Amino acid sequence: MRSVPLLSALCRVFTCSRKADELEELLAQCKAAGLDVQGAVADVSTADGRAALLAQVSDAFGGQLNVLFNNVGTNVRKPTVDFTEADWQFLVSTNLESAFMLSQAAFPLLKASGDGVVLFNSSVAGGPTAMGSGSIYGLTKAALNQMARNFTCEWAKDGVRAISVAPWYTETPLAAQVLKDEKVKAGVLERMPMGRVAQPIEVARVVSFLASPAASYIAGATIPVDGGYSCKGFYLSPPHP
Repeated sequence: MRSVPLLSALCRVFTCSRKADELEELLAQCKAAGLDVQGAVADVSTADGRAALLAQVSDAFGGQLNVLFNNVGTNVRKPTVDFTEADWQFLVSTNLESAFMLSQAAFPLLKASGDGVVLFNSSVAGGPTAMGSGSIYGLTKAALNQMARNFTCEWAKDGVRAISVAPWYTETPLAAQVLKDEKVKAGVLERMPMGRVAQPIEVARVVSFLASPAASYIAGATIPVDGGYSCKGFYLSPPHP
């Protein structure tokens, strides 16, 4: 369960899903494990979905919110010249608009907590170098990184900091669609100093740390969780003289 690191830190968690059956299954698992998790069915790529979610979050937490984790994202992989307007709208509304609008609407709750954190699940596809995961996906992730900087500069005085987390390929259903191609997988692993993709828990632990008081002086940053991918340029092994 993705919320385990936050729950182990004794956080109360409110989550959401577009699919009622998936949400019910998760909440049942949490209840059976004695974990404090609530949830709502909501599509945060829509204004109505965001409003409904925040209304329930406000009620659940007494008009305050310590941590907002923007973890919604998807991808359509095509050459740039093949993207349609529908592709653009779908990716931007899901990956970018949802995070901007939800953060904006949640700001009063975050400010009321006196120690708020906005977290974005970005990607190394957002730079500083390019990777072949689609230009629209890359630009939405780069925008999340910039939002963390802008939000921090505007909101830190109100006790709200913003941080972006940038993973590399992680063992999720979305990444599995790409990594099932053995040639692609081999290329991915060749770019990895650690020689493997990430496990979801490894990203979740970083998110949990950044949401905690232990990271209270980290703000406006983009934190790579990439096994060394972003530091590897043209590096031969063993090194040539």
